[in-house]
Amino acid sequence: MKTLSNSNRLLILIAALTIIPAYFTPLWQISLWAPQYPEGLNMKIWIDHLSGNVDTINGVNHYIGMKHIGEDMFPEFIYLKYIIGVLFVLGLVAAWIGKRWSLYGFLTLMTLFGLAVLVDMYLWGYDYGHNLDPKAAIKVPDMTYQPPLIGYKELLNFLAYSGPDIGSWILMGGVALLFVAIIRDRRKNKNQVVA
Repeated sequence: MKTLSNSNRLLILIAALTIIPAYFTPLWQISLWAPQYPEGLNMKIWIDHLSGNVDTINGVNHYIGMKHIGEDMFPEFIYLKYIIGVLFVLGLVAAWIGKRWSLYGFLTLMTLFGLAVLVDMYLWGYDYGHNLDPKAAIKVPDMTYQPPLIGYKELLNFLAYSGPDIGSWILMGGVALLFVAIIRDRRKNKNQVVA
């Protein structure tokens, strides 16, 4: 079992610490702009709640038959804080163990978590944008209102944006540190083999 250098163990520790801001910063954001809302409407998704112009967005979306956005439609708010807590503890354990397999294992878990979040966001957006109330005041045949997973999309007279917010950018920085640790470890082992 290859033991990691102290500097790589420190990188794992810092990567684990980047998980903590997820409890105190928004993780995702969805924004809308239209002629009647030039300043934009914004909804931020945190680890356990929503913030921003949620009521105004609900008022606008009601006319096209979209579901009411509420915290009760996100069961993730109940268990996400525990999953992130487990990831944090596993990161600390990986740094303490200091073996190559613990680095790769922690990176794999963080990557799988990120992919699971993206899949979950896509499925929520699909359901939200496709399952419309047939009695809605405004109906456009064959029109769906699924917000973009990442990036911009035009929906009627609205420009919608969806993407990571502060907490997710910090988490991605932590994952980047794990990649740096892997690259450094491989270079170190390559140099040892050459020597």
